[in-house]
Amino acid sequence: MPLALLALAVGAFGIGTTEFVIMGLLPEVAADFGVSVPTAGYLASGYAVGVLLGAPVFAILGTRIPHKRMLMLLMGLFVLGNLISAVAPVFGVMLAGRVVASLAHGAFFGIGSIVAAGLVAPHRKAAAISLMFTGLTVANVVGVPLGTLLGQQAGWRVTFAAVAALGVLGLAGVAALVPQQGAPERGAGQGTGSRIRSELAAFRNVQVLLAMGMTVLGFGGVFAALTYIAPMMTQAAGYADSSVTWLLVLFGVGMVAGNLVGGRFADRALLPLLFTALIALAVALAVFTLTAHDKVAAAVTLALIGAFGFATVPPLQKRVLDQTAEAPTLASAMNIGAFNLGNALAAWLGGLVLGAGFGPTSPNLVGAALTVGALVLATASALLERRRPTGTARAHEGSPVRAGSASPAPSASSVSQPSPASSAFTAPSVQSSAACSSAGTGNV
Repeated sequence: MPLALLALAVGAFGIGTTEFVIMGLLPEVAADFGVSVPTAGYLASGYAVGVLLGAPVFAILGTRIPHKRMLMLLMGLFVLGNLISAVAPVFGVMLAGRVVASLAHGAFFGIGSIVAAGLVAPHRKAAAISLMFTGLTVANVVGVPLGTLLGQQAGWRVTFAAVAALGVLGLAGVAALVPQQGAPERGAGQGTGSRIRSELAAFRNVQVLLAMGMTVLGFGGVFAALTYIAPMMTQAAGYADSSVTWLLVLFGVGMVAGNLVGGRFADRALLPLLFTALIALAVALAVFTLTAHDKVAAAVTLALIGAFGFATVPPLQKRVLDQTAEAPTLASAMNIGAFNLGNALAAWLGGLVLGAGFGPTSPNLVGAALTVGALVLATASALLERRRPTGTARAHEGSPVRAGSASPAPSASSVSQPSPASSAFTAPSVQSSAACSSAGTGNV
C-alpha cells in the first residue's frame, strides 16, 4: 500500500483521539473550569455538531481546491482547534476550540476516502479506505487510553497539546507523501456554481440516500450500546468502575479487526458483506441484553459489537463513493457526518429508554432495532440494484484511470440503455480526484 495512506492514517489517529478522549477527561475539565460534569459534556456534543456543520462547508470548498492542499488546510484547522483547547482560559473558549477542531473532521475523512481510493487499483479501493480508518480505530485502542492517562497524570491541557502535535505530524505526512491530486482539473471549464450543483445532484440518487441511511442506523446501533457502556458494565455485569477503560480498549480492538476485514472483503462482495455484518451486529446487540449480566460473556460480546459495527464502515463509505463517481466530495463528507448523526440519535434514544426505567441493558435493544432498520434499507438498496439494466451495471468495468486524470469517453454500451432510475450507476467507482475512475465493482 502507498505510504500516503500512512499519512492519512496518522491524521485519522489524531482526529479519533481528540474526538473520544474528552469522555475520559470530563471530571478534570469540569473541576478546572468550575462547571458541572453535564455542562462539561457540551464539549462532546459540541464536537458532534461541529462535524455536521463542517462537513458540507469544507467539502464544497474542497471542490475548488486540490485535495492535497485541502487535507493540509484541514489538518491545520485541527491543530489550531486543539491548541485553543489546550490554552483556553475559560470554558467558553475551550468549547470554541473543540468546535474549531471538529470542523475538519467530516471533510478530512470524506476527502481522505476519495484520495485513498485513488491511490490504489480499482479492486483495492475499500481496503485503502479501511487502512485510513485504521488510524481512527487504533485511536480507540491506544490514543484515547493514553490520552486519558496523560491528562489524569499531567493535566488535561497536556493531552490536547499532545493531540495538536499529532496533528502537526499528520500535516507533515500529507505534505510529504500525498501526491498532488484534486478537483480543479475537473472543474476547469465549470464555474463554482456548476461544480456545487454537480455535488448536490448526487443527493438525487436514491442509492446515495439509502447508503447514508444505513450509515445513520447501522452505526447508530453500535453507539446505542457504547454510549451507556459504563453503567451497563458496572450495574449489570458487576465490573468495577476502573475496568471500564480496558473494556473500551477491548471494544477498540474489535473495531480495528472489523475495519480491516470489512475493507478486505468489501472489494470482493460489498453488499453480501454489508448484509452479513448488519445481521451479525443486530444479533450481537440483542444478545448483549443477556450476556451483559456475565463478565466474560459481556467482554466477548462487546468486542464482537465493535468488530461487526466497524466492518460496515469501509463498505458504506465505498458505497457512497461508487454511487457518486462524477462528484463525490460532498457526499463522501456528508456520509462521515451521518456517522455522527447516528451517534447522536442513538444516544438520545438510549437515554429515553433508560429514563423510562427499562434497565441498564435496554439501550442494546434500541441498538438492535436501529440495526434492523439499516437492514431494511440495505434490502431496498439491493432490490433497486437488481432492477438496474444489465448494460449499465457492467458497462464501465475493467478500465481503471489514474487519479487526477480525466475519465475516458463512455463506451456505446454505457450510454445506449440508461434509464432515469439507473443512469446514476453507470460509473460505480471513484478515484482520488473529482474525476472518476471508470472501473466498476462487479458486486455492487
